[in-house]
Amino acid sequence: MERFDVDAFGAFDRDWALVTAGTAEHFNTMTISWGGLGTLWSVPVATVYVKKNRYTHDFMEANQLFTVSFFPPEYKKALGYLGSHSGRDGDKVSAVGLTPVDLDGAVGFAQARATLVCRKIYAHDFVLADVPAQAVKDYYDGGEPPHTMYIGQVERIIQ
Repeated sequence: MERFDVDAFGAFDRDWALVTAGTAEHFNTMTISWGGLGTLWSVPVATVYVKKNRYTHDFMEANQLFTVSFFPPEYKKALGYLGSHSGRDGDKVSAVGLTPVDLDGAVGFAQARATLVCRKIYAHDFVLADVPAQAVKDYYDGGEPPHTMYIGQVERIIQ
């Protein structure tokens, strides 16, 4: 596996990333600030979290591949837009000027500084009864659906 130099904590929480699923002909992407990188079952993995009401969730469910793309700081405004607008309502990728790239069955972006191509190996819906009470209050009160956790085996790193 190629070396991937990233601040594993700040890459999601501070810098954000895009999770993308689908094909070059039909995909959706969304900004994420929750995620993790590590090893599970002796393979390198990326873990991402997507709420069931997000359009990207449909694509994550329907596809085995997904990507996690990290961008230079000058794309933070574009990532903010992509995280606050739905692909159901229009072509938000074109609206921010990103260029989709076909990655042999997955989708990345030409402007990304690094993209992880992942094969989904596990998915699980959060069970609110098992989530800490403060997190339920902060993130799910008011009827917000829980997240689905997706773990993907990192198959390639494109830098």
